[in-house]
Amino acid sequence: MTGTQELTRNQALVFSKLEQADGPLSAYALLDLLRDDGFRAPLQVYRALDTLMRTGRVHRLESLNSFVACAGDGHHAHAHGMIGFAICEKCGQVDEFADPVVSERLEKWVSQTGFKANKAVIEFRGVCASCAAA
Repeated sequence: MTGTQELTRNQALVFSKLEQADGPLSAYALLDLLRDDGFRAPLQVYRALDTLMRTGRVHRLESLNSFVACAGDGHHAHAHGMIGFAICEKCGQVDEFADPVVSERLEKWVSQTGFKANKAVIEFRGVCASCAAA
């Protein structure tokens, strides 16, 4: 599947809610937001999220067990490499980033050690510049 794959109705609804959100949303928060659209079970949300993650449109924030819409177009370099998030613990803002230098160094370490990595996610938790200035 690619990032250009056409979305089903449920996938489009889930993706739209994530794009409109001010911060990350859990699957159950998404379910609550989508009840008026016919969503009745968590499985409907999880199925849509699985496809959206596979196609690079959505990312899971491991430490929050929640989801955010991809900041890019789903085709950027981090889709197959290291991705990072800076999560503000005050306002909930999530900034997504990819750093090819860091990714290259991590891939080199993995290669040298023989470690079999499935994925790499880096999450920084702290306070964003706006909240720190306030």
